[in-house]
Amino acid sequence: MKNNLAVIILAAGRGERMKSALPKVLHPVCGRPMLSYVLDLARGLKASKVVTVLGHQHQEVKKLMAAGIKIVVQKRLLGTADAVKAARGALGNFKGALLVLYGDILLLKKETIQGLLKYHRENNLDAAILTATVEKPQGYGRILRDEYSSICGIREEKDADDYEKELKEINTGIICFNKEKLYAALGEIKADNRKKEYYLTDIIRIFYEKGYAIDGVALSDINEALGINSRQELSQADRIMRQRINEKWMQEGVSIIEPAATFISYSAKIGRDTLIYPFTVIENNVKIGKSCSIGPFAHLREGTVIADNVVVGNFLEIVRSRISSKTLIKHFGYLGDARIGRQANIGAGAVTANFDGRQKNITVIKDGAFIGSDTVMVAPVKIGKAAVTAAGAVVLKNKNVPDGQRVAGVPARVLKK
Repeated sequence: MKNNLAVIILAAGRGERMKSALPKVLHPVCGRPMLSYVLDLARGLKASKVVTVLGHQHQEVKKLMAAGIKIVVQKRLLGTADAVKAARGALGNFKGALLVLYGDILLLKKETIQGLLKYHRENNLDAAILTATVEKPQGYGRILRDEYSSICGIREEKDADDYEKELKEINTGIICFNKEKLYAALGEIKADNRKKEYYLTDIIRIFYEKGYAIDGVALSDINEALGINSRQELSQADRIMRQRINEKWMQEGVSIIEPAATFISYSAKIGRDTLIYPFTVIENNVKIGKSCSIGPFAHLREGTVIADNVVVGNFLEIVRSRISSKTLIKHFGYLGDARIGRQANIGAGAVTANFDGRQKNITVIKDGAFIGSDTVMVAPVKIGKAAVTAAGAVVLKNKNVPDGQRVAGVPARVLKK
């Protein structure tokens, strides 16, 4: 059921401090563009309308947009108030609460925003501001209050005087407005600041002077309001999101020995009673079954699917491979584009040579096969059921090993019984 809520996501900025050819909002956090988290938040709020304002490299950013999200392009990057003004047409005849989010503030929790919206609605506010109190407020706009402690404005740090810079209460940037009053007053904002931009935050002073109802909701965890403007902040966000992902999986019944040294991407899936050792990297679109043992120092890349009761041990890289149940791969090696059956044993140093210089090729290892240490399998090739390769064997492409046979040597040949 849709709420009487519209959301504008501001994602037009260049992100100059990132020093990157990639648009800022497309930089990944735990394997996913930061803007995707904000889009998920908007969808989770069940807003009647979601409008994303794009600008810099908008053709690239558009590719993230799902059906139902309206896109507006801010032709000239003249500030946040101008971006909100640009979104007006896309809102149509909507009347109600208008929430402004930012494409680079991705750590906000749905519960936090729901609390802000509830406070806005129950108190019939014209502007509800998500605020926070921090000891080191550098980089944030400061909340200004009058002699009655009512919010009377927001001062961006670049324009703040020495007294205002000492204030500890900051604006997170997240504000819920009465949509009609906001758009009626936007034209009063002036670009009379150091950046010569139209700041949306100036609307709070205008609302105050008009006697509109303004209040703040305090944010308990300042990390939720982290905006990404530099590589350092990107790394900080990645660390926080990674902690959340790891905590989610532990709550789901996965054991992670050292969460701070375990790197699980957003879209990975892991079954219960699986044990993850330190310094394991699990990328997007990896699926791990129940009761597995993974790592330490394992790298599971995209497209890897691991069934139940599989052991993936030390110093292994696996990519685009499917590994069936009860298979053991305990020691270092590389498996790319492999299809491994049930109860196979893959020895230390085994390699699937999957690239022939033009394309990736498949290696099939059937149920119960035993792959000796340092075996190289040159794809495309098949190792039959219960077949055995001796240590150091090189199985050449298309030289398939029949079921139950043993091969050895370089190139590998069938051993006589």
